[in-house]
Amino acid sequence: MTREAFDLAYDAVLGSWPRGTGTAVLPTPYGATHVISHGPADAPPVLLLPGGGATATGWYGTAAALGATHRVHAVDLVGEPGRSVPDPARPIRTADDLTGWLDALLDALGVPPDGAAGFVGHSYGAWIALHYALAAPGRVDRLALLDPTNCFTGFAPRFLLRALPVLLRPTPARHSALLGWETRGAPLDADWRRLHALAAHVPTARPVSGPRPAPGRLAALTAPTLVLLAGRTRVHDPYAVERRARAAVPGLETAVLPDASHFTLPVSAPDGTHARIARHFAG
Repeated sequence: MTREAFDLAYDAVLGSWPRGTGTAVLPTPYGATHVISHGPADAPPVLLLPGGGATATGWYGTAAALGATHRVHAVDLVGEPGRSVPDPARPIRTADDLTGWLDALLDALGVPPDGAAGFVGHSYGAWIALHYALAAPGRVDRLALLDPTNCFTGFAPRFLLRALPVLLRPTPARHSALLGWETRGAPLDADWRRLHALAAHVPTARPVSGPRPAPGRLAALTAPTLVLLAGRTRVHDPYAVERRARAAVPGLETAVLPDASHFTLPVSAPDGTHARIARHFAG
C-alpha cells in the first residue's frame, strides 16, 4: 500500500508537467534509469538532477522554460526515491561509478560519445553535476547549480543536527518537519509535499558522498556555469558559498535569490528563476 501511495503521489506531480511530456526507462550498467522528457526531440539535451531524497518530478517549471529550445531529461537518481531501479549486482558506490552511470545514460539518450549535454542540478544533484563536469568535461557544455551542497563549502552545523533524525530513521513526519523548518513554512505545491513525505517509505541506497572539489580542480572547470543560491537557505551560508565559488572558478556567474530557501527550489522557485536558467542555456 505504501508503494502504491507513493506512485499515486508521483503521478500527481507528474501531471504538472507541460503537454507533450513523455517518460522512459533506459538501461545502464548500474540499473534501469527512469527519465521524464520534454521538448523537441532534435533539440540540444539538458539533464536535470534532483537533490537527495527527491524525484525527477519537481523540475516541471524548469522543463517548461527550457523545453522551447532544448530537449529536457529529468532523471530519477539510481538508488534514490523514484522509478529508477538499481542493479543489486552493481550498485553505485563511488564517484567514478556516478561518472560511469552518467556516461551510460547519455549514450542511452542518444548523445554521441563526442557530444555534450547541459546539466542542471539541485543540492546533491548539483554535486553530482559538478563532479561529472570535472571528470568528463567533454560531455558537459553548460552547467547550472541550484543551491549546491558540498561543492564550495560544507553544511551548516544546525542543519546537520536537524537533518540527523531524517537520516537515521526517515518517516513522513520527520521529512515534513525538516521541510517546514528549512522553508520557514513557505507555501509549497501540495502534491509535491506529499510525495516528498512518502519518499521516507521508499527503500534507498546509501548516497555516494565525497570531498568537496579542491580549488585547483575547480579552476579547471571549462563549462560555462551559473550558480543560483537560496538567500533564505538554512543548509549553508549562501554568501560564503558565493564568495568561495567566485574565487575558485574564473568567469563563474552567480546570484542569490533572496526569497528562496533550499527546499523551495526548484518547485517553488521565485519568479524569473526558470527563465534565468533558460537564458543561461541559450548562451
